[in-house]
Amino acid sequence: MIPVEIIKKYYREGTELYRILLEHSFSVADKSLSIAQMHPELNLDIAFIYEAAMLHDIGIFKTNAPDVHCCGEFPYICHGYLGSDILKAEGLPRHALVCERHTGTGLSLETIIKNNLPVPKRDMVPESMEEQLICFSDKFFSKTNPEKEKTIDKIKKNLAKHGEDSVKKFDNWCKLFLG
Repeated sequence: MIPVEIIKKYYREGTELYRILLEHSFSVADKSLSIAQMHPELNLDIAFIYEAAMLHDIGIFKTNAPDVHCCGEFPYICHGYLGSDILKAEGLPRHALVCERHTGTGLSLETIIKNNLPVPKRDMVPESMEEQLICFSDKFFSKTNPEKEKTIDKIKKNLAKHGEDSVKKFDNWCKLFLG
């Protein structure tokens, strides 16, 4: 099943939420693919990157985020693991890992416990190069202002709120993917 078909299974076409999700997902997929094509030495799985980038936010409809037309019951930070559950049920366990591991620069078990986050108590940090690339590309696009790509400085300022380790990880990704 292709990503848009899966999205249509959970989102009603023609709604603002559907439009927001698709616009954001296409932006993340385009950036991820563009970077992947600049780095043949990384031997990235291009087809997987497209599919997983398109599906990385599949779980947002289950969250309560009115600014992006989500009327679910869970806090927005839960959308990653909720999306992971959806994609596992769809038979896409590798794609599910991207969902689960793309929040911020990833959520370590230590961070989850220290901040008492309402997510499962396990490491949710991107591991594969494809997971890292999609997580990185996602940082450049918000759902509330999707037409404008964020600058690296703006991303780092936002990440700094979550600790210096997030900024360092993002800096390393900048060197790897953009350098």
